[in-house]
Amino acid sequence: MPPVLRKRKAPEPAPAPAPKKAAAPKKAAAPKKEPAAAPKKEPAAAKPVAADKPAKSAKQVAVGDVVDIDSFGGEIETNDGEKTTLRKLLDESKSGVVLFTYPKASTPGCTKQVCFFRDAYEPLTADGLAIYGLSGDSPKANTTFKTKQNLPYPLLCDPDYTLIGAIGLKKSPKGTQRGVFVIDKDGKVLVAEAGSPQGTVDRVKALVEELKK
Repeated sequence: MPPVLRKRKAPEPAPAPAPKKAAAPKKAAAPKKEPAAAPKKEPAAAKPVAADKPAKSAKQVAVGDVVDIDSFGGEIETNDGEKTTLRKLLDESKSGVVLFTYPKASTPGCTKQVCFFRDAYEPLTADGLAIYGLSGDSPKANTTFKTKQNLPYPLLCDPDYTLIGAIGLKKSPKGTQRGVFVIDKDGKVLVAEAGSPQGTVDRVKALVEELKK
């Protein structure tokens, strides 16, 4: 008998490869939290710089002002050591008082100034004005000055600068500015200004001429 040929079983097809699992989507990295910015501090408002307080002093007098002569300038002293005030000087005058100020007794510029007033003394006082020199010097220094220069008028001593300050001729913090101040018997200011040795006497000469008109 012829051999019976057995059919070989066809090989089973290989199983289809399992579908690859889709990779899970990567989680988006959480955005890094930026540290919260510290609230900006508003710059502190600059404290206003306090202006230097001016030294307390009497209101600056001006020509035409009428001052309270009972309290104006405080107490001063003559070169002879006698206590006096502007009120008393005005009472003793016929028409008013001339105060010329100088920085220091027996110095060159001040010597010129007192001599200018000495040489013009008669015409300046002819209509009743009383002349006085005024400084912060001691009675001793001013007496020496008056005697040496043969001055016909008193020199007033104001070491505390009460009267010098009141008429606006005090230097800061201490000292006397050269100038001239004239006031009539009613307390009206006729002249109030700084000036040179010659300028101070010339200003009083001009005032005398004005008062004659």
